[in-house]
Amino acid sequence: MSKVDVLLGLQWGDEGKGKVVDYLAPKYDVIARFQGGPNAGHTLEFDGIKHVLHQIPSGIFHEGILNVIGNGVVLDPITFQKEIEDLAPFNLDLKKHLVISNKAQMIIPTHRMLDRAYEIAKGDKKIGSTLRGIGPTYQDKAARKGLRIGDINEPDFMGRYKELRDFHLQILERYNFGANLDEEEEKFFEAIEVVRDFDILSTEYLINQALADDKKVLAEGAQGSLLDIDFGSFPYVTSSNTIAAGACVGLGIAPRNIGEVFGIFKAYCTRVGSGPFPSELFGEEGEELRKLGNEFGATTGRPRRCGWLDIPALRYATMINGVTQLFMMKADVLEDVQKIKVAQGYKYNGQATVELPLYMASENFEVDLNSLKGWGKVETSRFDQLPSGLAEYVQYIENSTDCPINMVSIGPDRTQTIFRN
Repeated sequence: MSKVDVLLGLQWGDEGKGKVVDYLAPKYDVIARFQGGPNAGHTLEFDGIKHVLHQIPSGIFHEGILNVIGNGVVLDPITFQKEIEDLAPFNLDLKKHLVISNKAQMIIPTHRMLDRAYEIAKGDKKIGSTLRGIGPTYQDKAARKGLRIGDINEPDFMGRYKELRDFHLQILERYNFGANLDEEEEKFFEAIEVVRDFDILSTEYLINQALADDKKVLAEGAQGSLLDIDFGSFPYVTSSNTIAAGACVGLGIAPRNIGEVFGIFKAYCTRVGSGPFPSELFGEEGEELRKLGNEFGATTGRPRRCGWLDIPALRYATMINGVTQLFMMKADVLEDVQKIKVAQGYKYNGQATVELPLYMASENFEVDLNSLKGWGKVETSRFDQLPSGLAEYVQYIENSTDCPINMVSIGPDRTQTIFRN
């Protein structure tokens, strides 16, 4: 019986997971998304074309791979329809290579309205939601009110939909949020017909049977570990478990069936939206790094906040995920930076520590920075021939996390990838 490998981000999302999944995909028979929804934007770039996927797994461009939208995902039918339409020019056999869990929760139009109403009500305490309806959908799941994708094939679907919609409208009325649903509902029910064309299954049986048949399965995470609902920078987090353990409940697999855990991180740090960011750069330094890395959200287009690599946070994410291999992205972005800094520790209430405190956004919290030399342009495809500065950076991170870095990415294209072996 084979095991499920898990690929996930170790920072605040946007680490480059889409590129890595696309690169690794030919080694797998099944690629499955296990949490999140259209708030994720997985960018793949090949043949000079950039592709952004939000809900569909990143293996969809490879022939012969089954892509699974798991039960832990929240699916927006309208976004799903648009993704299907955007993929049409590539002549992919989507209905053969994509299946959806009947237990995945469904985002309906009023979920997005609730998301906006809640965010407006927070005023200065906004969490930076993508306003895609993710949080309210997971709320309904926890409250046992939500609709699941399998419900669209039930005879009383319309009754269930109207009951949930009307419940939402009562809440929106209390927030004085005007809701004009006619156009959105028209789009929604048109999109429902698109979803119905796909196989909607108990995908936990499918995945476990694939493992029993010794097929290779890759679980694809969304967002990043520091946005995990339990272990992230609460309350500035997403609404699901983004860590490796989330793959178990998001796909219906036993913990003993987890194999490799690939942890993706950038050579520096970025964050979209509000929340603590200890190593953030401000002013010209932050803007320069943003331009070098083209750091704008794949889902929202919002400029990302940028800063130095945070070693304690990376060590923490590596620990809670049981990461077996680290993959470093965007090493090329720092190639013109002469002196690179990293956050090597913190001071909290005057005491030195390498542990993440409960709240990082505190006046009693300071960052201890360490300087390392830069490395210039990377002009090799061999790991053992990396420029000395980059090789030292890799070793420094490995020593700090007790985990090997087995891949370094030096550009957005599939080919700009250097593996240790």
